[in-house]
Amino acid sequence: MPTARAALLAALCAPIVGVASALSAVPPWALAGVLLALVAAAVLADWALTADPRRIAVRRATTGAVVRLGEDVEVALTVANHADADVKLLVRDAWVPSAGARPYAHRVALAPGEAATLTTTLTPTRRGDRTAEQVTVRTHGPLGLAVRQSDHRPPWNLRVLPRFTSRKHLPEKLARLRTVEGATAIRGRGQGTEFDVLREYVPGDDVRSIDWRATARRRDVIVRTWRPERSRRIVCVLDTGRTSAVRVGDEPRLDAAMDAALLLAAVAQEAGDQVDLIAADHRVRSVVAGSHGRSTLPRLINAVAPLQPAMVETDFELITSEVLRRERKRSLVVIFTALEPGALGEGLLPVLPRLASRHRVLIAAVHDPALAALAATALHGPNDVYAAAAGTRALAEREKLSGALARYGVGVLDFPADTFASQVTDAYLALKATGRL
Repeated sequence: MPTARAALLAALCAPIVGVASALSAVPPWALAGVLLALVAAAVLADWALTADPRRIAVRRATTGAVVRLGEDVEVALTVANHADADVKLLVRDAWVPSAGARPYAHRVALAPGEAATLTTTLTPTRRGDRTAEQVTVRTHGPLGLAVRQSDHRPPWNLRVLPRFTSRKHLPEKLARLRTVEGATAIRGRGQGTEFDVLREYVPGDDVRSIDWRATARRRDVIVRTWRPERSRRIVCVLDTGRTSAVRVGDEPRLDAAMDAALLLAAVAQEAGDQVDLIAADHRVRSVVAGSHGRSTLPRLINAVAPLQPAMVETDFELITSEVLRRERKRSLVVIFTALEPGALGEGLLPVLPRLASRHRVLIAAVHDPALAALAATALHGPNDVYAAAAGTRALAEREKLSGALARYGVGVLDFPADTFASQVTDAYLALKATGRL
């Protein structure tokens, strides 16, 4: 293809033809034809001398990488000159816009047999899988009038993980977990506890914890201590339907739910509990089962990274069936969804008795501060009255729905996005402290 320099050269023919036609009797069209033919001949000659871009090899050292949202990662691209002459290249490593690739293109000159490594920095703005579109290699002719171009598609994929901003709460939650386990051991046996160790009696211990057989073998009074049962099952259900696409603050509701689920999983991992995850809307999007130990958090982070909201209504009948099919033992089921009367009243409430009879259920919803702002609108005109009425009605409907859920023994967690993850984990720790898991 001709370059901008060739187009400029052709444009310069116009004033030359105008001046020449004014000073001579040569027909302007004939002179213009001759000049344009000369420009075309120069372009063709330059094109013939241009190196074939198909002789340029393009490869990547690896096939993918993983980075957390908002962080930078460098992608290396190696180009090698297999032609018999020196080449000047313009190489563009093209990515989807949300990958945040820079620089736009690389200029490099290579001698025969020489190779160069080009580095593109990616700063992704969306989580999920960001793929490389193609690598375009353009070679320039010696006169700069023509270029040749070819496309290459070396496979490469970037998986962008969630930010997991709630990990800042992890030290606090782990400290509270240790306190909970210690307090339970002192308090004595209760529902959801298991035997820990034998120790000497101290004033204040429950006399019902005395182990008389161990006491008979020793001269001291021996008591049994208990701790919260380990290897309990936690099921995080992510609603990826239409309501998860609503932006609460600076991020979609689904991202806030992911952040809370990851913090809950991190604490449950340290508590020795098993964490499962189900993401679904009108079909199951992702399932992580049997996660325990140090592999729990990496598996969950990798599973939720590519999830995106779907513009469909969530099928809670499907979610309930999936949980009941997979979880035979009594578990804590945390459903991350929106506290909306339409979605839950018509979808979840009819099937909730089946789920609540087998498992302990929590509904975790991010509170939208816009509703409270609407309800608190100052009344200065008719529009303000309607806004305040809409906000008040929405809040009243949420309260009514929370009451309906509570009648089935379901706990409702409705908190703003900045404290949502912390409050969900606190609810888990409270259940663990009282042995109600």
